[in-house]
Amino acid sequence: MNRGFYSIMCAQFLSSLADNALLIAAIALLTQMNAPDWMTPLLKLFFVVSYICLAAYVGIFADSMPKGRVMFLTNMLKVGGCLLMLFGSHPLLAYAVVGIGAAAYSPAKYGILTELLPPVKLVLANSWIEGLTVASIILGVVMGGVLINDAVSYAILHSGFPFVALGIATPAQAAISIIVLIYLAAAAVNLLIPDTGARYPKADFTPIETLKNFYKSCAILWKDRLGQISLSVTTLFWGAGAVLQFLVLKWAEYALGMNLSEGAILQAVVSIGIAIGAVLAAQLISLKNSLKVLWMGVIMGALVTCSAYFNQSMVPVGGFDCFGVHVTWAVSVAVCIMIAVGICAGFFVVPMNALLQHRGYVLMSAGKSIAVQNFNENLSILIMLGIYSLLIHFGMSAPATMVTFGLFVLISMLLVIYKHFRNQREYDSTHLIGEEKRH
Repeated sequence: MNRGFYSIMCAQFLSSLADNALLIAAIALLTQMNAPDWMTPLLKLFFVVSYICLAAYVGIFADSMPKGRVMFLTNMLKVGGCLLMLFGSHPLLAYAVVGIGAAAYSPAKYGILTELLPPVKLVLANSWIEGLTVASIILGVVMGGVLINDAVSYAILHSGFPFVALGIATPAQAAISIIVLIYLAAAAVNLLIPDTGARYPKADFTPIETLKNFYKSCAILWKDRLGQISLSVTTLFWGAGAVLQFLVLKWAEYALGMNLSEGAILQAVVSIGIAIGAVLAAQLISLKNSLKVLWMGVIMGALVTCSAYFNQSMVPVGGFDCFGVHVTWAVSVAVCIMIAVGICAGFFVVPMNALLQHRGYVLMSAGKSIAVQNFNENLSILIMLGIYSLLIHFGMSAPATMVTFGLFVLISMLLVIYKHFRNQREYDSTHLIGEEKRH
């Protein structure tokens, strides 16, 4: 990997770290406002709606200038969203502004990989990016949980910085103040990302033409025999992952009696598993063999379904001390379950991401293909979080929701596998993996 790739990794780590810490801080802010429970998953919904509404534009925006500059501008927009949340705007609306920045950031972040690296390195590059992103998720949710802790927030608010003069007085506000600084650091690193020299024809930003071109891009990727399989898997993964992010918090409260701060750590454990799965995929799976990992999605769905029946009464009382913290045996078992779920997720999503990026780059431009991917994935997130919010609103229990969610993932992955086998019977498309760019 060249030096530019490491600058991309550093910038992605800091930006993702702030994104995930901000989610926990925003949840704490809603709790502080006594907002109803069903509003919490709407945070993610407001965040991803920009990926859908702006999908036709963010791809061509990412291709309109060097992608390092795009990443700098979009990180600064995230800073603006944080400041809105900090100084009185409703958390849902402010988080939506951060989502606009993230929607425009993503095509540049992934699109630059196909400009910078040859196809044979895409699985490895995605493994690094995914592993580092997962590390930032782990640290981000843990950091968010730590920053909203009363003792830590008290220390921040009395550190000498004029928080009181700025009207910052609560744990959630103290956490957001620190997160703003992390976004600023990410923006500074973005300036170090080199220009790859890739240039694309000037795109038409007029609404009708833009929507027509975006529709054509979607159709190209969905009709491609390899693109439709990888796009189906990543679309399912990100929708399911968004629900799991909130469902784990509910499950931790129901099955283990954990509060938000403690549940955030268990949520981070899933990410540890994803990191392990990503590393294993990089070592064991080449781009040519990427479609062999589809069965891991079925196993993931089965694990989530089975975990719904677990609670602390099933495990003997007791535990052990780790770094001064008492960990019960029930929590230890839950950690193992969540790591296993994460390993399955990381092992199948990294090769699928690499395959999708490769096919998109071959069939169209880097920015446009990632925008199509983001549109589909975040439409899935929007729909699945909306359904999850309705289930919570109507009082469905955490175990019942988890069973429903797990079975959905399991059945969906079986249908994707069936579609792939059917495609292969009609025409062997695997020889297209590694194909050179057509234009």
